[in-house]
Amino acid sequence: MTRPIRVLPEQPAPAGRLFALSDDRVGITAHLAAVDDCLGSTMEALSRRWADLVDGQGTDVLGDADLPQLLGALLASGGKRIRPTMSYLGWAAGGGPGADERRQIVTVGAALELLHLFALVHDDVMDESDSRRGVPTVHRQAGDRHAAAGAGGRPELFGTSIAILAGDLALAEAEGLIAETDPVIRRLWRHLVVELVVGQRQDLTGTAARRRDLPFARSVAILKSGCYTVQRPLELGAAAASAPDGVRERLSRYGEHLGEAFALRDDVLGVWGDPDRTGKPAGDDLICGKPTVLLSIATECTRTPAARRALDLVGTPAFGPDELTLLLAELSSNGTRSRVEGMIADSVGAALAALDDPALDPDVADELRQLAHTIAWRER
Repeated sequence: MTRPIRVLPEQPAPAGRLFALSDDRVGITAHLAAVDDCLGSTMEALSRRWADLVDGQGTDVLGDADLPQLLGALLASGGKRIRPTMSYLGWAAGGGPGADERRQIVTVGAALELLHLFALVHDDVMDESDSRRGVPTVHRQAGDRHAAAGAGGRPELFGTSIAILAGDLALAEAEGLIAETDPVIRRLWRHLVVELVVGQRQDLTGTAARRRDLPFARSVAILKSGCYTVQRPLELGAAAASAPDGVRERLSRYGEHLGEAFALRDDVLGVWGDPDRTGKPAGDDLICGKPTVLLSIATECTRTPAARRALDLVGTPAFGPDELTLLLAELSSNGTRSRVEGMIADSVGAALAALDDPALDPDVADELRQLAHTIAWRER
């Protein structure tokens, strides 16, 4: 039998969040506010240390947008807060026992957000992306400042170098927070970080090798996105609460399936997403030739000569706006998109089935059911 959940006082949710928390029975809103407070304190402390170390030197090119400011602006520019939400629900499902564990799960949530910053900044460098959350990416901002200052060297290399350092700094701050947690959480964290790096490595090598096989694409989606977004945060929360083995197993199974649904929705949004909602250009994954599940299925389903030629050019400099327009229409009509949507629905069904256990607190299980639908059929 699980222990009762300590319901926290409700606070208004910041604008732009993925989740509507009007009926916050399990305290998610208050938890996210506490995570934001922790992030604010962490970034303020970092900025003070940074200013002491720089001591007015070396900011002639970046001006008032040094590394802490670049990270802080990205942190404040939006974000769905899925990972701290999942870690909190894992904690609540385990009973959410006391004040010490409450502080620990807030720390975990903040660390997950900083890890996400690290992943976003580096991912944008690797993908040569121009925008993130509707604003220029960190490497573009730094490169633009270099050019505006008429500085020596190449603006592109400078921007890339600054972004790599910014991502490293975000990871270092995340690791500093996790160092304050229990050993079992630190072990899970190390596993999560390695999975994330392996997934990104597979994304890069799969793109370079023009991989189109479905098993490989699914493994990339799960490692790079699904595990570190849903499954491992839930497991971190359950570990913080010392949840019973049965609860942990159910949450892990739910997270595994919903994580894949999350990644598959990313595939869809990467091709057909509204840039005003996603903050990234439509068709980006096709232009880059990412080894996505959607592209693997498209390779099986595309039969018309013109569409096959366009598909063969995906990920090459010859793939232009005409080819993109043709493929977007083709993949909507040839069954590719519907197959991916079917896979998403199947994954959600399997995730929901994992929640059918009386050992799970009914309020937490209800919240997880609602989040499954919100995550799987989101528009950004």
